[in-house]
Amino acid sequence: MNGASREALSAARERLDALTDSASVDAAGLAEDLASVTSLLDREVSLRRVLTDPVQGEQAKAELVGRLLNGQVQGAAVDLVSGMVRSRWSQSRDLVDALEELTATADLTAARSTGRLDSVEDELFRFGRIVESDAGLRAALTDKAAPASAKATLLGRLLGGRAEAVTERLVVRLVTRPRGRSLEDGLRSLSALAAARRDRMVAVVTSAIPLTDAQQERLGTALARIYGRQMHLNLDVDPAVLGGISVRVGDEVIDGTIQERLDEANRQLGGR
Repeated sequence: MNGASREALSAARERLDALTDSASVDAAGLAEDLASVTSLLDREVSLRRVLTDPVQGEQAKAELVGRLLNGQVQGAAVDLVSGMVRSRWSQSRDLVDALEELTATADLTAARSTGRLDSVEDELFRFGRIVESDAGLRAALTDKAAPASAKATLLGRLLGGRAEAVTERLVVRLVTRPRGRSLEDGLRSLSALAAARRDRMVAVVTSAIPLTDAQQERLGTALARIYGRQMHLNLDVDPAVLGGISVRVGDEVIDGTIQERLDEANRQLGGR
Protein backbone atom coordinates (compact mmCIF):
# COMPACT_ATOMS: atom_id res chain seq x y z
CA MET A 1 0.00 0.00 0.00
CA ASN A 2 1.04 3.58 -0.47
CA GLY A 3 -0.18 7.11 0.04
CA ALA A 4 -3.65 7.44 1.50
CA SER A 5 -4.11 3.70 1.99
CA ARG A 6 -0.99 3.43 4.11
CA GLU A 7 -2.25 6.21 6.38
CA ALA A 8 -5.71 4.65 6.55
CA LEU A 9 -4.27 1.27 7.50
CA SER A 10 -2.10 2.84 10.19
CA ALA A 11 -5.17 4.50 11.72
CA ALA A 12 -7.12 1.23 11.56
CA ARG A 13 -4.32 -0.60 13.35
CA GLU A 14 -4.46 1.94 16.15
CA ARG A 15 -8.23 1.54 16.45
CA LEU A 16 -7.88 -2.24 16.53
CA ASP A 17 -5.27 -2.02 19.29
CA ALA A 18 -7.56 0.27 21.29
CA LEU A 19 -10.46 -2.16 20.89
CA THR A 20 -8.51 -5.28 21.80
CA ASP A 21 -6.97 -3.55 24.82
CA SER A 22 -10.47 -3.51 26.29
CA ALA A 23 -11.36 -6.51 28.41
CA SER A 24 -14.92 -6.31 27.08
CA VAL A 25 -13.86 -7.15 23.51
CA ASP A 26 -13.32 -10.79 22.52
CA ALA A 27 -10.37 -10.58 20.12
CA ALA A 28 -10.98 -14.05 18.65
CA GLY A 29 -14.66 -13.24 18.07
CA LEU A 30 -13.69 -9.92 16.52
CA ALA A 31 -11.35 -11.78 14.16
CA GLU A 32 -14.19 -14.03 13.01
CA ASP A 33 -16.42 -11.02 12.40
CA LEU A 34 -13.72 -9.19 10.45
CA ALA A 35 -13.11 -12.34 8.39
CA SER A 36 -16.81 -12.34 7.43
CA VAL A 37 -16.66 -8.68 6.40
CA THR A 38 -13.47 -9.34 4.42
CA SER A 39 -15.19 -12.13 2.49
CA LEU A 40 -18.22 -9.93 1.83
CA LEU A 41 -16.18 -7.04 0.44
CA ASP A 42 -13.87 -9.32 -1.53
CA ARG A 43 -16.93 -10.87 -3.16
CA GLU A 44 -19.01 -7.69 -3.66
CA VAL A 45 -16.80 -5.49 -5.80
CA SER A 46 -19.44 -2.80 -6.35
CA LEU A 47 -20.02 -2.48 -2.60
CA ARG A 48 -16.37 -1.97 -1.77
CA ARG A 49 -16.11 0.60 -4.54
CA VAL A 50 -18.95 2.57 -2.99
CA LEU A 51 -17.33 2.32 0.46
CA THR A 52 -14.01 3.64 -0.85
CA ASP A 53 -15.39 6.24 -3.27
CA PRO A 54 -13.95 9.62 -2.21
CA VAL A 55 -16.97 11.36 -3.75
CA GLN A 56 -19.30 9.70 -1.24
CA GLY A 57 -19.61 11.42 2.13
CA GLU A 58 -17.81 9.83 5.08
CA GLN A 59 -20.93 9.79 7.22
CA ALA A 60 -23.01 8.24 4.43
CA LYS A 61 -20.49 5.43 4.02
CA ALA A 62 -20.35 4.79 7.76
CA GLU A 63 -24.15 4.67 7.93
CA LEU A 64 -24.23 2.19 5.05
CA VAL A 65 -21.82 -0.05 6.98
CA GLY A 66 -24.09 0.18 10.00
CA ARG A 67 -27.16 -0.85 8.00
CA LEU A 68 -25.30 -3.77 6.46
CA LEU A 69 -23.52 -5.09 9.54
CA ASN A 70 -25.61 -4.26 12.60
CA GLY A 71 -27.04 -7.51 13.94
CA GLN A 72 -24.68 -9.54 11.76
CA VAL A 73 -21.43 -8.94 13.65
CA GLN A 74 -20.54 -7.58 17.08
CA GLY A 75 -20.50 -3.86 17.69
CA ALA A 76 -16.71 -3.67 17.87
CA ALA A 77 -16.45 -4.92 14.27
CA VAL A 78 -19.11 -2.43 13.10
CA ASP A 79 -17.26 0.43 14.80
CA LEU A 80 -13.92 -0.60 13.32
CA VAL A 81 -15.19 -0.99 9.75
CA SER A 82 -17.21 2.24 10.01
CA GLY A 83 -14.03 4.07 10.96
CA MET A 84 -12.15 2.48 8.09
CA VAL A 85 -14.63 3.59 5.42
CA ARG A 86 -14.40 7.15 6.73
CA SER A 87 -10.72 7.07 5.73
CA ARG A 88 -9.44 7.65 2.21
CA TRP A 89 -8.15 4.63 0.26
CA SER A 90 -5.99 4.75 -2.85
CA GLN A 91 -7.66 1.63 -4.29
CA SER A 92 -10.83 -0.18 -3.30
CA ARG A 93 -8.90 -3.45 -2.97
CA ASP A 94 -6.70 -1.87 -0.30
CA LEU A 95 -9.65 -1.78 2.09
CA VAL A 96 -10.04 -5.56 1.78
CA ASP A 97 -6.31 -6.13 2.17
CA ALA A 98 -6.36 -4.02 5.33
CA LEU A 99 -9.34 -5.91 6.75
CA GLU A 100 -7.58 -9.18 6.06
CA GLU A 101 -4.51 -8.00 7.98
CA LEU A 102 -6.62 -6.78 10.89
CA THR A 103 -8.42 -10.13 11.00
CA ALA A 104 -5.14 -11.99 11.44
CA THR A 105 -3.87 -9.39 13.92
CA ALA A 106 -6.98 -9.79 16.07
CA ASP A 107 -6.50 -13.56 16.17
CA LEU A 108 -2.81 -13.15 17.04
CA THR A 109 -3.77 -10.70 19.78
CA ALA A 110 -6.07 -13.37 21.20
CA ALA A 111 -3.14 -15.80 21.19
CA ARG A 112 -0.94 -13.27 22.94
CA SER A 113 -3.54 -12.64 25.64
CA THR A 114 -3.56 -16.35 26.52
CA GLY A 115 0.22 -16.76 26.35
CA ARG A 116 0.08 -18.88 23.18
CA LEU A 117 1.68 -16.50 20.68
CA ASP A 118 5.10 -18.22 20.80
CA SER A 119 3.47 -21.53 19.91
CA VAL A 120 1.53 -19.96 17.04
CA GLU A 121 4.69 -18.35 15.63
CA ASP A 122 6.56 -21.65 15.73
CA GLU A 123 3.66 -23.61 14.22
CA LEU A 124 3.27 -21.20 11.31
CA PHE A 125 6.97 -21.54 10.55
CA ARG A 126 6.95 -25.34 10.83
CA PHE A 127 3.85 -25.62 8.66
CA GLY A 128 5.56 -23.51 6.02
CA ARG A 129 8.53 -25.85 6.04
CA ILE A 130 6.25 -28.88 5.71
CA VAL A 131 4.52 -27.32 2.71
CA GLU A 132 7.85 -26.50 1.06
CA SER A 133 9.07 -30.08 1.45
CA ASP A 134 5.86 -31.85 0.39
CA ALA A 135 4.93 -31.10 -3.22
CA GLY A 136 1.80 -33.24 -3.03
CA LEU A 137 0.46 -31.39 -0.01
CA ARG A 138 1.22 -28.03 -1.55
CA ALA A 139 -0.55 -29.03 -4.75
CA ALA A 140 -3.62 -30.14 -2.82
CA LEU A 141 -3.77 -26.91 -0.82
CA THR A 142 -3.27 -24.61 -3.81
CA ASP A 143 -5.40 -26.47 -6.37
CA LYS A 144 -7.76 -23.82 -7.76
CA ALA A 145 -10.22 -26.49 -8.87
CA ALA A 146 -10.55 -28.04 -5.41
CA PRO A 147 -13.42 -26.74 -3.25
CA ALA A 148 -12.53 -24.68 -0.20
CA SER A 149 -14.41 -27.12 2.02
CA ALA A 150 -12.15 -29.99 0.93
CA LYS A 151 -9.04 -27.93 1.73
CA ALA A 152 -10.45 -26.99 5.13
CA THR A 153 -11.17 -30.64 5.86
CA LEU A 154 -7.62 -31.62 4.89
CA LEU A 155 -6.18 -28.92 7.14
CA GLY A 156 -8.44 -30.06 9.95
CA ARG A 157 -6.95 -33.55 9.69
CA LEU A 158 -3.43 -32.14 9.60
CA LEU A 159 -3.68 -29.51 12.31
CA GLY A 160 -6.73 -30.34 14.40
CA GLY A 161 -5.63 -31.26 17.91
CA ARG A 162 -1.95 -30.88 16.93
CA ALA A 163 -1.73 -27.09 16.61
CA GLU A 164 -3.15 -24.08 18.41
CA ALA A 165 -6.70 -23.19 17.43
CA VAL A 166 -5.47 -19.77 16.28
CA THR A 167 -2.87 -21.38 14.03
CA GLU A 168 -5.50 -23.58 12.44
CA ARG A 169 -7.86 -20.65 11.85
CA LEU A 170 -5.13 -18.53 10.28
CA VAL A 171 -3.97 -21.29 7.95
CA VAL A 172 -7.50 -22.31 6.94
CA ARG A 173 -8.35 -18.72 6.03
CA LEU A 174 -5.14 -18.35 4.05
CA VAL A 175 -5.64 -21.57 2.11
CA THR A 176 -9.37 -21.24 1.44
CA ARG A 177 -9.23 -17.51 0.62
CA PRO A 178 -5.79 -16.93 -0.94
CA ARG A 179 -6.85 -13.77 -2.83
CA GLY A 180 -4.06 -14.14 -5.38
CA ARG A 181 -1.21 -14.74 -2.93
CA SER A 182 1.08 -17.74 -2.92
CA LEU A 183 0.81 -20.00 0.10
CA GLU A 184 4.43 -19.31 1.01
CA ASP A 185 4.02 -15.53 0.86
CA GLY A 186 0.89 -15.73 2.96
CA LEU A 187 2.60 -17.78 5.66
CA ARG A 188 5.55 -15.38 5.73
CA SER A 189 3.15 -12.46 6.13
CA LEU A 190 1.41 -14.19 9.03
CA SER A 191 4.76 -14.86 10.70
CA ALA A 192 5.70 -11.20 10.34
CA LEU A 193 2.38 -10.12 11.88
CA ALA A 194 2.92 -12.51 14.77
CA ALA A 195 6.36 -11.02 15.39
CA ALA A 196 4.94 -7.51 15.21
CA ARG A 197 2.53 -8.33 18.03
CA ARG A 198 5.56 -8.30 20.33
CA ASP A 199 7.41 -5.57 18.43
CA ARG A 200 10.09 -7.82 17.04
CA MET A 201 11.32 -9.00 13.66
CA VAL A 202 11.63 -12.54 12.32
CA ALA A 203 14.92 -14.03 11.14
CA VAL A 204 14.82 -17.36 9.32
CA VAL A 205 18.09 -19.10 10.16
CA THR A 206 19.24 -22.14 8.18
CA SER A 207 22.23 -24.15 9.38
CA ALA A 208 23.80 -27.48 8.57
CA ILE A 209 23.42 -28.68 12.17
CA PRO A 210 21.22 -27.40 15.03
CA LEU A 211 22.52 -24.28 16.76
CA THR A 212 23.23 -24.51 20.47
CA ASP A 213 21.32 -22.29 22.90
CA ALA A 214 24.45 -20.15 23.32
CA GLN A 215 24.82 -19.75 19.55
CA GLN A 216 21.18 -18.79 19.21
CA GLU A 217 21.54 -16.19 21.93
CA ARG A 218 24.66 -14.68 20.35
CA LEU A 219 23.06 -14.59 16.91
CA GLY A 220 19.86 -13.03 18.23
CA THR A 221 21.84 -10.36 20.06
CA ALA A 222 23.93 -9.57 16.97
CA LEU A 223 20.87 -9.30 14.70
CA ALA A 224 19.04 -7.12 17.22
CA ARG A 225 22.03 -4.79 17.23
CA ILE A 226 22.07 -4.66 13.42
CA TYR A 227 18.34 -4.10 12.94
CA GLY A 228 17.59 -2.16 16.11
CA ARG A 229 14.75 -4.43 17.17
CA GLN A 230 14.29 -7.62 19.15
CA MET A 231 14.65 -10.62 16.85
CA HIS A 232 12.69 -13.88 16.82
CA LEU A 233 14.70 -16.76 15.31
CA ASN A 234 12.95 -19.38 13.21
CA LEU A 235 15.48 -22.21 13.03
CA ASP A 236 15.78 -24.67 10.19
CA VAL A 237 18.35 -27.44 9.68
CA ASP A 238 19.44 -28.28 6.14
CA PRO A 239 22.56 -30.44 5.67
CA ALA A 240 22.75 -29.20 2.07
CA VAL A 241 24.20 -25.88 3.24
CA LEU A 242 27.35 -27.86 4.25
CA GLY A 243 28.43 -25.41 6.95
CA GLY A 244 27.91 -21.95 8.36
CA ILE A 245 24.50 -20.33 8.49
CA SER A 246 22.11 -18.47 6.22
CA VAL A 247 19.91 -15.74 7.71
CA ARG A 248 16.89 -14.17 6.00
CA VAL A 249 15.26 -11.08 7.51
CA GLY A 250 12.39 -9.98 5.30
CA ASP A 251 13.78 -9.73 1.76
CA GLU A 252 17.39 -9.43 2.94
CA VAL A 253 19.59 -12.54 2.99
CA ILE A 254 22.85 -12.80 4.92
CA ASP A 255 24.49 -15.96 3.62
CA GLY A 256 27.61 -17.35 5.27
CA THR A 257 27.31 -20.98 4.19
CA ILE A 258 30.02 -23.04 2.57
CA GLN A 259 27.57 -23.97 -0.18
CA GLU A 260 27.01 -20.31 -1.05
CA ARG A 261 30.76 -19.70 -1.23
CA LEU A 262 31.17 -22.74 -3.50
CA ASP A 263 28.32 -21.53 -5.71
CA GLU A 264 29.91 -18.09 -5.91
CA ALA A 265 33.24 -19.60 -6.89
CA ASN A 266 31.54 -21.66 -9.59
CA ARG A 267 29.77 -18.55 -10.91
CA GLN A 268 33.09 -16.70 -11.12
CA LEU A 269 34.78 -19.61 -12.89
CA GLY A 270 31.88 -19.94 -15.26
CA GLY A 271 32.12 -16.26 -16.16
CA ARG A 272 35.73 -16.49 -17.34
